[in-house]
Amino acid sequence: MPRLNRREIRTPNAPTPAFSYSQGIIFQDLLFIAGQVPRHPTTREVPADLADQVRQTLDNVAAVAAQAGTSLKHALRVNVYLDDLSCIEEFDEVYRMYFTEPYPARTTVQAGLRGYLVEIDAIVAIAGEGSS
Repeated sequence: MPRLNRREIRTPNAPTPAFSYSQGIIFQDLLFIAGQVPRHPTTREVPADLADQVRQTLDNVAAVAAQAGTSLKHALRVNVYLDDLSCIEEFDEVYRMYFTEPYPARTTVQAGLRGYLVEIDAIVAIAGEGSS
Protein backbone atom coordinates (compact mmCIF):
# COMPACT_ATOMS: atom_id res chain seq x y z
CA MET A 1 0.00 0.00 0.00
CA PRO A 2 1.49 3.40 -0.96
CA ARG A 3 2.33 5.78 1.86
CA LEU A 4 0.21 8.92 1.95
CA ASN A 5 2.25 12.09 1.78
CA ARG A 6 0.76 14.19 4.57
CA ARG A 7 2.50 16.67 6.81
CA GLU A 8 1.51 18.21 10.14
CA ILE A 9 1.43 21.98 10.57
CA ARG A 10 2.10 23.49 14.00
CA THR A 11 2.41 27.12 14.98
CA PRO A 12 2.76 28.92 18.30
CA ASN A 13 0.56 31.65 16.77
CA ALA A 14 -2.61 29.58 17.26
CA PRO A 15 -3.81 27.77 20.38
CA THR A 16 -2.10 24.48 21.16
CA PRO A 17 -4.48 21.54 20.62
CA ALA A 18 -6.15 20.45 23.85
CA PHE A 19 -6.80 16.89 22.66
CA SER A 20 -5.53 14.39 20.05
CA TYR A 21 -5.49 16.42 16.84
CA SER A 22 -3.20 18.59 14.72
CA GLN A 23 -3.67 22.30 14.10
CA GLY A 24 -3.40 21.51 10.41
CA ILE A 25 -2.55 18.74 7.99
CA ILE A 26 -1.25 19.24 4.47
CA PHE A 27 -2.20 16.57 1.96
CA GLN A 28 -1.11 17.14 -1.62
CA ASP A 29 -1.99 20.79 -2.35
CA LEU A 30 -4.57 21.20 0.40
CA LEU A 31 -4.34 22.36 4.00
CA PHE A 32 -6.97 21.02 6.38
CA ILE A 33 -7.20 23.34 9.39
CA ALA A 34 -8.70 21.92 12.58
CA GLY A 35 -11.46 23.79 14.36
CA GLN A 36 -10.04 26.93 15.90
CA VAL A 37 -11.61 28.69 18.86
CA PRO A 38 -11.32 32.31 20.06
CA ARG A 39 -8.56 31.62 22.58
CA HIS A 40 -5.48 33.82 22.31
CA PRO A 41 -2.46 31.59 21.63
CA THR A 42 -0.23 33.00 24.37
CA THR A 43 -2.49 34.59 26.99
CA ARG A 44 -5.22 31.95 26.56
CA GLU A 45 -7.79 34.74 27.07
CA VAL A 46 -11.17 34.54 25.34
CA PRO A 47 -12.88 37.79 24.32
CA ALA A 48 -16.33 38.41 25.78
CA ASP A 49 -18.33 39.51 22.72
CA LEU A 50 -19.04 37.70 19.47
CA ALA A 51 -17.30 40.13 17.11
CA ASP A 52 -14.03 39.91 19.06
CA GLN A 53 -14.36 36.13 19.31
CA VAL A 54 -14.82 35.86 15.54
CA ARG A 55 -11.74 38.06 14.95
CA GLN A 56 -9.58 35.99 17.32
CA THR A 57 -10.83 32.73 15.82
CA LEU A 58 -10.12 33.88 12.27
CA ASP A 59 -6.70 35.18 13.36
CA ASN A 60 -5.99 31.67 14.66
CA VAL A 61 -7.16 30.07 11.39
CA ALA A 62 -5.02 32.55 9.45
CA ALA A 63 -1.98 31.75 11.61
CA VAL A 64 -2.20 28.05 10.77
CA ALA A 65 -2.56 28.92 7.08
CA ALA A 66 0.46 31.23 7.24
CA GLN A 67 2.57 28.53 8.88
CA ALA A 68 1.73 26.31 5.90
CA GLY A 69 2.78 29.01 3.44
CA THR A 70 -0.68 30.06 2.32
CA SER A 71 -3.41 32.49 3.37
CA LEU A 72 -7.15 32.81 3.80
CA LYS A 73 -7.21 34.29 0.29
CA HIS A 74 -6.91 30.67 -0.90
CA ALA A 75 -9.67 29.24 1.34
CA LEU A 76 -11.90 26.80 -0.49
CA ARG A 77 -14.27 25.76 2.28
CA VAL A 78 -15.05 27.12 5.73
CA ASN A 79 -17.18 25.46 8.39
CA VAL A 80 -18.59 27.75 11.06
CA TYR A 81 -20.06 26.61 14.35
CA LEU A 82 -22.03 29.29 16.21
CA ASP A 83 -23.43 29.03 19.70
CA ASP A 84 -26.47 31.04 18.54
CA LEU A 85 -27.55 31.23 14.88
CA SER A 86 -29.47 34.42 15.53
CA CYS A 87 -26.04 36.12 15.54
CA ILE A 88 -25.26 35.15 11.92
CA GLU A 89 -25.43 38.73 10.61
CA GLU A 90 -23.00 40.01 13.26
CA PHE A 91 -20.74 37.05 12.51
CA ASP A 92 -20.88 37.67 8.75
CA GLU A 93 -19.93 41.33 9.16
CA VAL A 94 -16.59 40.33 10.71
CA TYR A 95 -16.17 37.33 8.37
CA ARG A 96 -16.23 39.64 5.33
CA MET A 97 -13.19 41.46 6.73
CA TYR A 98 -11.17 38.23 6.33
CA PHE A 99 -12.59 36.84 3.06
CA THR A 100 -13.37 38.49 -0.26
CA GLU A 101 -15.34 37.46 -3.32
CA PRO A 102 -15.47 34.87 -4.56
CA TYR A 103 -16.11 33.70 -1.01
CA PRO A 104 -15.17 30.16 -0.04
CA ALA A 105 -17.95 27.58 0.19
CA ARG A 106 -19.33 27.75 3.73
CA THR A 107 -21.55 25.82 6.08
CA THR A 108 -22.81 27.48 9.26
CA VAL A 109 -24.45 25.44 12.00
CA GLN A 110 -25.55 25.97 15.57
CA ALA A 111 -23.52 23.95 18.07
CA GLY A 112 -22.96 23.74 21.80
CA LEU A 113 -19.38 25.00 22.10
CA ARG A 114 -18.58 24.64 25.81
CA GLY A 115 -17.90 28.27 26.65
CA TYR A 116 -17.16 29.70 23.19
CA LEU A 117 -19.48 31.60 20.86
CA VAL A 118 -17.75 30.43 17.66
CA GLU A 119 -15.45 27.76 16.23
CA ILE A 120 -14.16 27.64 12.65
CA ASP A 121 -12.33 25.07 10.54
CA ALA A 122 -11.22 25.40 6.92
CA ILE A 123 -9.75 23.80 3.84
CA VAL A 124 -7.22 26.05 2.14
CA ALA A 125 -5.33 25.56 -1.11
CA ILE A 126 -1.56 25.67 -0.85
CA ALA A 127 -0.58 28.58 -3.05
CA GLY A 128 2.17 28.26 -5.63
CA GLU A 129 5.30 30.37 -5.31
CA GLY A 130 4.61 34.10 -5.35
CA SER A 131 0.83 33.74 -5.07
CA SER A 132 0.25 33.84 -1.32
